[in-house]
Amino acid sequence: MTDVDTRDPAFAERYRAIAARDSRFDGQFYTAVRTTGIYCRPSCPARTPKAENVSFYLTSAAAHEAGFRACKRCLPEAAPGTPAWDLRRDLTGRAMRLVADGVVDREGVSGLATRLGYSERQLHRLLVGELGAGPLALARAQRAQTARALLVGTSLRLADVAFAAGFGSIRQFNDTVSEVFGTTPSELRARSRRPTPSRGSAATPGSAAESGRLPRDRSAGRPMSGQATEPAVGGAGSEPVRISLTLPVREPFDARGVLEFLAVRAIDGVESADLDSTLRYARTVLLPHGPGALEVRVPHPGAGRVELDLELADLADAPVAVARVRRLLDLDADPVAVDSALAADPVLAPSAAATPGVRVPGTLDPAELLVRAIVGQQISVAAARTHLTRLTVGAGTPYESAFTGLTRLFPTPGQIAGPPRGDEVRARTTTGTGPGGAAAPSAAETYLRLPARTLATVVAATRDLADGTLTLSVGDDPDDLRRRLVSRPGIGPWTAGYVALRVLGDPDVLMDGDVALLAGARALGLVSAADPRPQQFKELARRGAAWAPWRSYAAMHLWRSA
Repeated sequence: MTDVDTRDPAFAERYRAIAARDSRFDGQFYTAVRTTGIYCRPSCPARTPKAENVSFYLTSAAAHEAGFRACKRCLPEAAPGTPAWDLRRDLTGRAMRLVADGVVDREGVSGLATRLGYSERQLHRLLVGELGAGPLALARAQRAQTARALLVGTSLRLADVAFAAGFGSIRQFNDTVSEVFGTTPSELRARSRRPTPSRGSAATPGSAAESGRLPRDRSAGRPMSGQATEPAVGGAGSEPVRISLTLPVREPFDARGVLEFLAVRAIDGVESADLDSTLRYARTVLLPHGPGALEVRVPHPGAGRVELDLELADLADAPVAVARVRRLLDLDADPVAVDSALAADPVLAPSAAATPGVRVPGTLDPAELLVRAIVGQQISVAAARTHLTRLTVGAGTPYESAFTGLTRLFPTPGQIAGPPRGDEVRARTTTGTGPGGAAAPSAAETYLRLPARTLATVVAATRDLADGTLTLSVGDDPDDLRRRLVSRPGIGPWTAGYVALRVLGDPDVLMDGDVALLAGARALGLVSAADPRPQQFKELARRGAAWAPWRSYAAMHLWRSA
């Protein structure tokens, strides 16, 4: 929170933003008004409150904890998220990334604290001091945001919304919605169904049809008027749950660029893309409660939204899937800040102007991304795709999806490090592991046609990922992640940097030794082709220092130029 002091530069800057109703700051901070007891997004169309009545919060959870409720007019929970959690490498940024990924709901505060290397008490104290809210309050705000999106964007039953959003009981769901939004769940939904603009408005997305069986009831709640009373039903072996949502995004948004990046690396059966008739990308994914699939579409570039269809084994995976898709497409970036910084370099300025809103693609699965990065070392994107497709066909699990082109899940680390199946085993191995026979090769060694050193690196990494010796998550410290990866045989700075860029969403990575970056730099005139290659890399690093903290976005421009 920012104290009321109009002389404070941070307060003055934020107050100017709300006075101008500047939508660029939506989701980056929240405006709480003591005289009304509500908090808003900076672009709220309501009359600008007096400065002495205003407090600013970095999270909606902090505003909730201070006793404020969400504005019914601007719906601050429908704003894009803040890029701060990717920019910040400290405990706060790491914790917020893990909270968004549902770690508190799945593992509790103790699990979050263990991942971050702190005691629960230390973690609570540090987060309250920094953000004004502890882990439980932050997770509660995350559930409230998910519940609002499902209430106004789908036709799911209220009880199903409660459990899909991560609430432990219907009563908890009713109470939270009432406290945060000042209304009941059914009233919140009804208000969104009144005549509004077309589907997908950031504030008022329309409804979508759902099909499939739903998860079993997990608790009971006391019925209250206008609130959830009907328990969810269903169980093991049920058909996938299918829901449609709309995700807000800050404009400008280079949707074609980020989807092209994913499309050229798409593994047959795991991913499918269509960049002609519409901007579409679909893929299978393994989520905490089972396998699923998703499809994202950008039918109207520039509209500030992305349409998302989910196919889930359990509705409880909905908030996790949404959070991971947002990271995959970098929807919470601040494109104006990035473009303004890069445009300050006269060489990059034309590229930034020609392609505003460039995004840095993330990943849905850190372990998968590490395998992709190792396989892709020192070979072309097309060659890596061929190898990975062969591995997926041989070791991946079949999956039936309603989305076009999806037939398999990318193999898990255990499947990659383990033995192959079927005819490949009989054709390529002998029985036994003693003197009279050779040990069965791993699936990686069977299906990947790569140098022995690369194969050994893949097998070792996936084996350690499978048994927990090696861990990767969005909550890792970037420097520690790089150190752990580089210390492993066969993994160098380039691979470690690429993993940090895509797993952590690190906005300030310029991979050392990347020949494609160097080609882009030569094409733009940043370095001289007449100089020796080591000198070119040094010059690129020197020029890149001026692009901090947005060197990852500069890299996207260089790759495109190459």
